Amino acid sequence: MDIAHLLNRVLEVWRTVRSPDGGGGWETALVRQADVPAKVDQPSAAEQLLAQQGGAEHTHSVYLLPGADVRRGDELRGGGQTFRVVSVIEPSAPVYRKAECRLVEKEGA
Repeated sequence: MDIAHLLNRVLEVWRTVRSPDGGGGWETALVRQADVPAKVDQPSAAEQLLAQQGGAEHTHSVYLLPGADVRRGDELRGGGQTFRVVSVIEPSAPVYRKAECRLVEKEGA
């Protein structure tokens, strides 16, 4: 089964990267890693409840190709939206990857 035809958006993958600051410490920055085809859905009420019971907020499910390099803590950006990846799930058969995400709302005007 191929889900590529269902992936109707392209999202940028941003990841926090640490590098030495030259003074014995570290600098962190969000660095764009790749663009990935995706499908963004709202989770079911059961999925939202399960996340809440685990202490997480799950506002959107993002479906990706099985080989997409998306990890917990990444940001997915596109179409004026930013999603923070809460967890990544793979089914037993590598048909897709699903990133459970929280929509990051913009502050200010």
